[in-house]
Amino acid sequence: MDLPFGTMPLILNDMQPLHWALSGAILGGITVLLMATLNTQLGLSTTFANFCALGSDLPYFRRSSLRVGGRWRLWFALGLVGAGVLSAVLGGGWTPTWNLGLFDTQVGWGPMGKVAWMFGGGVLIGLGTRTGGGCTSGHGLFGLATLQWASLRAVLSFMVVGIVTANVLYRVIF
Repeated sequence: MDLPFGTMPLILNDMQPLHWALSGAILGGITVLLMATLNTQLGLSTTFANFCALGSDLPYFRRSSLRVGGRWRLWFALGLVGAGVLSAVLGGGWTPTWNLGLFDTQVGWGPMGKVAWMFGGGVLIGLGTRTGGGCTSGHGLFGLATLQWASLRAVLSFMVVGIVTANVLYRVIF
């Protein structure tokens, strides 16, 4: 199937994605709405911290900013999961898979190796999120929209490291 430049079929039953500009407009609208109504930013790492604050007694999660002002983030996260389920149902279903493509053919560590690889990646993402002062969505969407220099540095770092890593993996290792 020939697709226009910059588009590709979705994982679910080769459905065509919505135009990228529509997603950008929606995200921009959410940015403006949150800043205008709640004077706050949306970041998924903070949303995850809000979830952890529900059941943790660690001092980091006992901060008032996580306990009081972030209840709306919990509904947002549930909406993300619900929208994913709804999308799968409306798209004709979803079948989980352990197929990791090049990882399987080139590395081939088996199921436990995949779990270890994903766990290690999750730990690195968590460490990077905390040391970077937030996640890619928070820095990229809200930090750049509010002209924060720390977010510009973070986004440039994400991009450079991502490009270098992808090139090393796909051009050198694989």
